Amino acid sequence: MATIRLMHAKLHRVRVTEANVNYVGSITIDQDLMDKVGILPLEEVDVINLNNGKRWSTYAIPGKADTGEICPNGGAALLCQPGDLLIIIAYEQRDREEVMQNGHQAKVLVADEQNRCQEFIYQGLNPEDNRLQFYSSSTKS
Repeated sequence: MATIRLMHAKLHRVRVTEANVNYVGSITIDQDLMDKVGILPLEEVDVINLNNGKRWSTYAIPGKADTGEICPNGGAALLCQPGDLLIIIAYEQRDREEVMQNGHQAKVLVADEQNRCQEFIYQGLNPEDNRLQFYSSSTKS
């Protein structure tokens, strides 16, 4: 069985609200944001800082819901500062043949300046004629 790693969730252009070097690792994310795209507590995520190009992997922990909280912790706090824009991506392992037969769908939330949902996008792959066709459909909030 061949497996592939595909994006299943992305928080796009979320703003750092705090950076806490004294917390033991991870990134704290508003629970509502995690729920909307399907990121689980303790799930591994890649984080990209759009302000300085730094990129790191860590795990997500839920913050207080409906606060817009985005707080890199531990050493990652040294890679950003409040106000920086981040992309947070979660991946999942999928059976390649299953994806070729049934497709795949990912959820993308584009944030506004308060880390609220500005746009919600479904991106995915649909099987068609023995190949996968990429699609993207969006709804504005």
